[in-house]
Amino acid sequence: MNAVGEAKRWYWQRISAMVLALCVVVHVAGMIYAVRGGLSAAEILGRTRGNLAFAAFYTTFVLACVVHVPIGLAKIFEEWLSMSRFLAITTSKLFTIMILFLGLRAVYGVYAG
Repeated sequence: MNAVGEAKRWYWQRISAMVLALCVVVHVAGMIYAVRGGLSAAEILGRTRGNLAFAAFYTTFVLACVVHVPIGLAKIFEEWLSMSRFLAITTSKLFTIMILFLGLRAVYGVYAG
């Protein structure tokens, strides 16, 4: 483990956290708007289907998760579960693949129907 690599991981986790924070605020504001406006699930899907801005926003959300989660998970696996560095990184990469696949699949499902 070298200091430059650790510094880069620290940097990318902080940058992705900033993107995630913004995405969460926009997502929650959108949910509040939809609920207060009395929109049904069908109406919400009607507005998101084919909407490139929606797809781009939620793809950004998923990609920020893909950057952020494995760095934190690897540290948790190492420090809390006493996994070896190799096993911690490998396990966190498996979670990353799952987040990427399921997240993009959800975006596609809501965008394309």
